[in-house]
Amino acid sequence: MSDAKVIDSWTKNTDPWTAAVRSGEIENRRLVTNQAIVDAVRSHGPQTALDIGCGEGWLVRALDGVDMIGVDVVPGLIEEARAAAGGEFRVMSYQQIAAGELALAVDVAVCNFSLMGKDAVEGVFAAAPSFLKAHGKMIVQTLHPLAACGDAAYRDGWREGSWAGFSTGFTDPSPWYFRTIESWIALYAQNGFRLLELREPVFPASGKPASIIVIGELS
Repeated sequence: MSDAKVIDSWTKNTDPWTAAVRSGEIENRRLVTNQAIVDAVRSHGPQTALDIGCGEGWLVRALDGVDMIGVDVVPGLIEEARAAAGGEFRVMSYQQIAAGELALAVDVAVCNFSLMGKDAVEGVFAAAPSFLKAHGKMIVQTLHPLAACGDAAYRDGWREGSWAGFSTGFTDPSPWYFRTIESWIALYAQNGFRLLELREPVFPASGKPASIIVIGELS
C-alpha cells in the first residue's frame, strides 16, 4: 500500500468513476456530501479557487461564478473534465504541487475526498503557501474517522480499499491512508494554518456522519 498504488487504481477506474459521479450512483454524495462541499467553499466567498484531485471535474462545474482551476494526476479524468468544460483543468501530480509547479495564487484550495495518500498529501500541505494567497483557505472533505475506522484501531495508517456498493465495472480498489481527527488538525497546524471550522455533515435519515470537512486559514 502506497501513494503510487493510489494513482494506479484511479488510472484503471477512470471510466466507471466518471459514470458513477455523473449518474448519481454514489448515495452519500447525492444525499449529503456534494452539497456540503459546495456550501463550505461558497461560505468563504472566493473569487478564485483550486480543486486538488478534481477527478472528472464536477465540483469545478458546480462552483459556477468562481474562477476555478482543477488539477488531477490521472490524464483520463482530466480529459473527461475538459470535455465537459466549465473551467480550466491541468494534469498534475501531488509531487509536482509539492515541488511548487502550480504557479498560482488562489483564495481557496479544496480537496474533496481526494487526499487518500500519506507522503503526497503531506507534500501538498507543505506547498500551500505557494498556491494560496495570504490568509487563503484550505478546505478538505474526507471520510469521517468515526465511520471509516471500522473495527481497526483508531490510529493513523494505511487501509485496504474497497468498491463495495459500486458497480461491477470497478477493479483493483485503491488503498487509503487513515488519519484521526487529531492527525488532520495537526497537519493543518504544522503547515501554518489556523483552524477555522470543523463541519460534520450527517445523513438526514440516520443522523450518522457522512463526512468531515476541515477548514483552515493560512496564518
